[in-house]
Amino acid sequence: MHLAVVACGDRLEETLIMLKSAVLFSNRRLCFHIFAEDSLKPEFEKKLKEWPSSYTKKFESNIYPITFSVGNAQEWKKLFKPCAAQRLFLPVILKDVDSLLYVDTDVLFLRPIEDIWHILKEFNSTQLAAMAPEHEIPKIGWYSRFARHPFYGTTGVNSGVMLMNLTRIRSTHFKWNYRPDHCMYGSNCRGAEEEGVSILHGNRGVYHDDKQPTFKALYEVIRDFPFEDNLFQSLYYPLQSKFLDTVHTLCGRIPQVFLKQIEKTMKKVYENRVIVYLGANHRY
Repeated sequence: MHLAVVACGDRLEETLIMLKSAVLFSNRRLCFHIFAEDSLKPEFEKKLKEWPSSYTKKFESNIYPITFSVGNAQEWKKLFKPCAAQRLFLPVILKDVDSLLYVDTDVLFLRPIEDIWHILKEFNSTQLAAMAPEHEIPKIGWYSRFARHPFYGTTGVNSGVMLMNLTRIRSTHFKWNYRPDHCMYGSNCRGAEEEGVSILHGNRGVYHDDKQPTFKALYEVIRDFPFEDNLFQSLYYPLQSKFLDTVHTLCGRIPQVFLKQIEKTMKKVYENRVIVYLGANHRY
């Protein structure tokens, strides 16, 4: 499974926490494609090597410079948030990669990536990429209220999480993205209410300020989780404790939305490591 991200400026730690969440919850091997400014490359290499071997064996990483093959590089850098336009060039740069999942640096995985990767098999013969709607409710969506340019559907789409079939994109030359908008005005994402959040997108810098403490709590707990520790004691339990301090916010009133997929993942880990193992022993 191929995961791509673009990091510039002060996004080193945020990117590492995103990669950490991917490794923590996934069971299949991952290949990271990290596009970073030259000054960040040695830091990425250093930090990733510091992870314990039990986790580094679950992935390989490739670090690339920020490059734009056409036009003015400075203009491309300013088109979206720092260097995000690099995602438009992934099919050209990663010529040997068939498909990948692109995410922004401010994303956290709360369930195994393989669950999202399987959606590639659901593409029909013409579909190239999959993205979530920018919003579920047009009257409070950004595009439907402010956009001066054409956008897809009634609310536009959010490219912070993008499943891409690069082979098809190259041949033509060219829904799991939970953001503060989904709860800051009241819960409005039925899929998350039923199934739990799969991918958390902390846009508008909410991991680093106090505007949405529920999102910040998740970021900090994953950041501070010691790799070799018990998921329940050192991740789930601290998260529950932090959530108690967020009940004064609309997002904080629905903690089960944020916890449901983590609970499912922990249950699977427990069953694989304990119940199945003891069952096999018992038979002998």
